[in-house]
Amino acid sequence: MKNNIVIGILILITIMAGVLVPRVLKAQATDTVTPGSRILNTRLLKPGLRQYLVYYQRPQSPKMLWCWYWLRDIKTATRNGQPVFTIRQHWYGGDTSSYRAYFSVNSAKDFTPVYHQETAKSGLAAYNWDAAGINAADTVADNSKKGFTLQFDRPNFNWNLDVETFEMLPLAAGKTFAINFYDAGLDLPKFVIYKVTGSEALTTLDNKSVDCWKLVTSGNNKGVDYTQTFWISKKEHEFLKEEDVYGGMYRCKVKLPAFMPDVLTHF
Repeated sequence: MKNNIVIGILILITIMAGVLVPRVLKAQATDTVTPGSRILNTRLLKPGLRQYLVYYQRPQSPKMLWCWYWLRDIKTATRNGQPVFTIRQHWYGGDTSSYRAYFSVNSAKDFTPVYHQETAKSGLAAYNWDAAGINAADTVADNSKKGFTLQFDRPNFNWNLDVETFEMLPLAAGKTFAINFYDAGLDLPKFVIYKVTGSEALTTLDNKSVDCWKLVTSGNNKGVDYTQTFWISKKEHEFLKEEDVYGGMYRCKVKLPAFMPDVLTHF
């Protein structure tokens, strides 16, 4: 009788293990996110103007804030007969030397980069970009990256558009994503790990509560540890806030309300 009980218990444990183990593995699985992986849902990316207040605090100057004002304008268009997103960014700082402008074109199908252009104090950099590689847009006048070329071992996403990329992720409790990002003209493409660590409600200007997923990444850049946390609303997939800690420095990005005027229309 005892043997039958023991055998029964062992069978039950085996059955339960067969049920629970796949569930645990599924919860711990990492989604590899590259163009063509069908992880991103481009239908979630809404055209329109987003504006953000960005400020820095440094431990050696706790009574000072370094501020930026960012504009990101997303539109739909057609390029070479194919539907695309165009994204223009304007970064305003405390003086004209800190101003930056970006123009990016991405496939509306899977967000594959098509074109990217940057204008900053250092000059203009323009690239033609696809799943196979990136090359300097040599037809663009005064392109400081003329002659640049890099072949990819697999397609990647434009790291300058991380905000838009996060808004298209299928965020959920326990999810982990490895996103193949590339910052044009800089280091080689690499997979960056982002984990959904939980959720938190943010309070808006009208005192309403918006439930958000918290997406976190951490690592080390040139010997300095960093952590970035992003808040994306569950219902609208809207990037609302970011907090970064890097070498003792703190940075915060906050999305401004839609009634903020477009500064580009003033002058």
